Amino acid sequence: MPHIKNALIRYRIIDRCIRNKYKPFPSKQELREACEEELYGSIGGGNICNSTIEKDMFAMREEHDAPIKYSKREKGYYYEDPDFTMNDIPLTDNDMEAIAFAAKTLMQFKNVELFRQFGSAIDKIVDHVAVSQDEDVREFIQFESAVADGGNEFLPPLLDAIKTQNFVQFDYASFVSGELKPRKVLPLLLKQYRNRWYLISFDNSKQDYITYALDRIEDLEVSQEKSNKPIDFDPDNYFKHAVGITSGNALPDLVLLKVGIIAAKYLDSLPIHPSQKVKEMKEDYFVFELHVSITEELIREILSYGGEIIVMEPASLKEEIARRAGKLI
Repeated sequence: MPHIKNALIRYRIIDRCIRNKYKPFPSKQELREACEEELYGSIGGGNICNSTIEKDMFAMREEHDAPIKYSKREKGYYYEDPDFTMNDIPLTDNDMEAIAFAAKTLMQFKNVELFRQFGSAIDKIVDHVAVSQDEDVREFIQFESAVADGGNEFLPPLLDAIKTQNFVQFDYASFVSGELKPRKVLPLLLKQYRNRWYLISFDNSKQDYITYALDRIEDLEVSQEKSNKPIDFDPDNYFKHAVGITSGNALPDLVLLKVGIIAAKYLDSLPIHPSQKVKEMKEDYFVFELHVSITEELIREILSYGGEIIVMEPASLKEEIARRAGKLI
């Protein structure tokens, strides 16, 4: 990778480290290790030295007006203006070249087993980069974008807490009233669903698994307290029968859906759940069979098809769909 591309990527890594409020005042050594780990997968110093980081910070000050200061008391770096971020600086042609280079590198590993689950995300990145470099077509193409990305800043500390099995504390806003209530849980898994991040956790006081949306979390703190016993949690089994983010350990229900021909084509190309299969095919309708938990996400998915899907089984789901559909009139 050309030197200029490496430098531009390092600037972004340094910026992110300095703005990380959960690990404030990073030292020169910590900045070097962060850059080397992300670019080369090691921290031994064989690829990046401390003098390189010094030159990078000098360039960030001179070229991007980054207000980088050194705290003798904290023995680390910080921004004199706490609101400064390199993310607010428009990308240059060199930035775009660096991103394009990184995107092409990602494409080489798209089908490697470790990264296969991120295949669609890699495709999105590469598509965005390709279009962004062609100014003539950008006004003719629109990409899907996240409506809300709040709470993403909690991903690093929560991931660390999951690895170390430390409890976390935070205030959580009620979806109905908006009232904040304190929570203390053991974080177990971070899961993304429809461009939002969720935390699956275990609440000792309730002796139950609880799911929290990261965009409704405030004032997160990682406690020094660790779990004194392992939690019997298997994410694959936990979400095996789930549609969406809601799940549980209950046995799945057998769901039969009678679907019109046009809607059946959509449903066949975009299954509601991996267990979905065609049970019956007629000239004017299909019957799909699923083994899933009855969740809010499943109900909303069925309702999104309007009258093109008729629930045959179970009776409880059929009644709930009918009740909600009746309110639409």
